[in-house]
Amino acid sequence: MHRHLHALALPIALLVAAVSLHAQGAARKKLQAAKGLSCSFTTMATGTWAADGAHAEVKPSKLALRFTSIDESSAQVAGFLGPSYAIVRLTEGSLHIMTVDNAGPLYVTTVFDKLTADGKFYAVHTRHEFTEVSLPGFTSRPEQYYGSCEIDQ
Repeated sequence: MHRHLHALALPIALLVAAVSLHAQGAARKKLQAAKGLSCSFTTMATGTWAADGAHAEVKPSKLALRFTSIDESSAQVAGFLGPSYAIVRLTEGSLHIMTVDNAGPLYVTTVFDKLTADGKFYAVHTRHEFTEVSLPGFTSRPEQYYGSCEIDQ
């Protein structure tokens, strides 16, 4: 009996892999067709430097981002000062959205074609900024946010 179970293990593993690839392909097609995304990031890490080296602090976050007018090369990022424009790149497995501000900051959001248990896309948002003075509520050190995005209807 044990030999029969072992013989079934490979076909079952192949079936699971095929189902996973099909689901991933369907998720990628949805992501590729998205014209708008609403993202929510619930965890963040902030990096900084001290005399003894680099350090990171992880804490809860309530960051929400919205991307509109997404096409194969650009998107708009909704903001409290009005929309800004972003560069978009769809790659195998990810949709990257990048904004570069004339003042210096670089923001990158990556939406993966992997779905969470509630059907949203895993996502990460990174802010590349550094200022000498740290003000609460403003980005002053490198930050990375973890959460998910959903396609706007």
